[in-house]
Amino acid sequence: MGFMKKIRQLRDRIKTFRFITWFGSLLPRRAVKTPNKQQSFRKWSASIVFIATELKMVFDLDNLPDDEGFMELKRNPKSSDLVNSAELSSASVKMAEEEGEGDVDLHRVYTVDQEMDIEKNETFGMTGDRVSIIDDTFTKTVESENPKDNNHDETQQILEPKQDRDVWGKKMDFLLSTIGYAVDLSNVWRFPHLCYKNGGGAFLIPYFTVLFLCAGPVFLMEMSLGQYHRLGPISVWKMSPIFKGIGYSSCFMAYIVAFYYNIIIGWAFFYLFSSFTTQLPWTTCGHEWNSDQCWQHDWKDRNQTNNTLSINDTVSSTKEFFERGMLRLDKSEGLEDLGPIRWPLFLCTLFTFIILYFCLWKGVKSSGKVVWVTATLPYIILAILLIQGVMLPGAVEGIEYFIKPNLSRLNNPQVWIDAAVQVMFSVGAGFGTHIAYSSYNKFTNNCYSDCIITMAVNCFTSVFSGIVIFAYLGYMSLTSQKGIDQVATEGPGLVFIVYPEAVGTLPGSVFWSMIFFLMLITLGLDSAFGGLESPLTGLNDELKNKMKHRYSREILTFCVVSSAFIFSLPCLTEGGAYVFNILDNFAAGTSILFAVMSQVIAVSWFYGIEQFSSDLEQMTGRRPGLYWRICWKFISPILLLILVITSIIDYVPLSYTSSDKTYNYPLYANIIGWCIALSIMLLIPAYAVYKLITTPGSLKERISLCISPEWEHQEIKEKKYVKRFQKKHWLSI
Repeated sequence: MGFMKKIRQLRDRIKTFRFITWFGSLLPRRAVKTPNKQQSFRKWSASIVFIATELKMVFDLDNLPDDEGFMELKRNPKSSDLVNSAELSSASVKMAEEEGEGDVDLHRVYTVDQEMDIEKNETFGMTGDRVSIIDDTFTKTVESENPKDNNHDETQQILEPKQDRDVWGKKMDFLLSTIGYAVDLSNVWRFPHLCYKNGGGAFLIPYFTVLFLCAGPVFLMEMSLGQYHRLGPISVWKMSPIFKGIGYSSCFMAYIVAFYYNIIIGWAFFYLFSSFTTQLPWTTCGHEWNSDQCWQHDWKDRNQTNNTLSINDTVSSTKEFFERGMLRLDKSEGLEDLGPIRWPLFLCTLFTFIILYFCLWKGVKSSGKVVWVTATLPYIILAILLIQGVMLPGAVEGIEYFIKPNLSRLNNPQVWIDAAVQVMFSVGAGFGTHIAYSSYNKFTNNCYSDCIITMAVNCFTSVFSGIVIFAYLGYMSLTSQKGIDQVATEGPGLVFIVYPEAVGTLPGSVFWSMIFFLMLITLGLDSAFGGLESPLTGLNDELKNKMKHRYSREILTFCVVSSAFIFSLPCLTEGGAYVFNILDNFAAGTSILFAVMSQVIAVSWFYGIEQFSSDLEQMTGRRPGLYWRICWKFISPILLLILVITSIIDYVPLSYTSSDKTYNYPLYANIIGWCIALSIMLLIPAYAVYKLITTPGSLKERISLCISPEWEHQEIKEKKYVKRFQKKHWLSI
């Protein structure tokens, strides 16, 4: 502190003296009485000015570039001396212009000091490491931890190439995108069913336990990785190159999910367009798709068509509309007989992919604006539906059935497994989306608060939507004279059969139907944005040196979106539901759990919990607590390993039950499903083997380079010192 202060005082005195000498040189000759003294004064003035110029060049801290042209700033937590931000910016611009770089984006020029306000002055606090960020270039110097080194101040620089990376227009753009991705259709059709099936309100105990011990820490980990490295889900693995296969696995899995997930949005559009009529088509029989067993809800006990039928032998008109009217599943015998494409579904799904393209083609600049509607509208609609639902007869009984706790169910291990699987899928970890989204954040963004807010909103939405759904299920149970357990189903049947049947009996059913399916569409689109953003960001970062065209992002988006639509065409045939079921069970089942487990192990053990905690501290100014570190290193990997093993052991051969039959999939269909899952999971070990083979050196040198961050490779080659070969690295918490 004292040395820096003296340098600044000396600099100020030199500037003052230069002004005095300059002003003195302007005085006329006649004002000086002694010519000899005047000549002597001029000589001394010239000498002093020369010395002052040289001293200023040496001591002026605002213009001290190193050999590479980057600023190196070291944080002194007790110092109140600050580097002038404006002079630093002008210096960086001047250096960039001298190097021919052109204009420099000054929003990435930071000063380092904890006493400055982060938001107002664009600063970020550091602890121990030295960091410089000029433009979009990230320079990090890490002090050597090798106790054998004689010079402990020796540092290693990591200079990433300059990159023009988009950033979120507003903080809320990112937050709404993350919330919209995490809150998806499973919050509406899966969580309520699991909750009532596994003990009602008691199910929340294992749900929140898994959330706090596993899903939450994994969520924060992904968000931190993207924000710190400012790279997508593939390139981020420069921190541990041998695990780059995790990035490829996540992107490939998200890409496959797009084949069938967007089909559901297409179904919602089909129902929405079908609602623009005076009478909802699924509320009545007599259509060309209906069978002789069709039964309208308003018939109740009156046999208006066939006196030989009883209500127990019939199929509701709503279910027939879904299976026979929309899917035309009755015209297919199975995978061997998929039939032609259903053109109405083709057009609805095509419309979905067109929306996705124009919302994603400009990156976060375009999708960040759309989420202001798609992420907020579902809550408005849910509130309207709740107000209407609680006024229906039987609604209170339905809500009580949903939240009434049955603590005895907690003794069943399957309840805990269901809770773990649901919360992991609900948070959306493992697809690389959170890494992709957070890579467009500012370096100083508070990812802690984003993580907590997103998890809180996600849990609230699950419970809130459960209350709304069961209010209508209670009404359905009362009017149909069936138990709630007979009425309630999970999956697409809940939102495309049960709920449409409920709203079909309400006054103004057309309006209620339109807003409900509009809610489903917005819920689905948010998650679809995030699902495709993962491979888009991953590929864009990997191919950035080859894709320098002005419209490279638009071209890449078109290729990814259009190819995903082409691969979804088998799901749009008359037997497409059978293909849909295979993808739904295998694309993101065991594979996503395995990918998340590999990711947690790679970051916590190989990259190192100490290094990862330091990264978080550099961004947020505070180190993660013991709770986070223990979860990352021990609890989350163990819990995820249990889930992976359980999902394999509890595997049941596929079957599909419709109103008129149960289709048992042939053996080859199950093999195809496992091939899809294995193609995702095997990318991780396959790339690890490839990396070890292609890396030069002995086996020990290959391993040391493959498990160490790329910015440590030069140090490893020169000093033969590998931090990850030290006991301290593996034992630190």
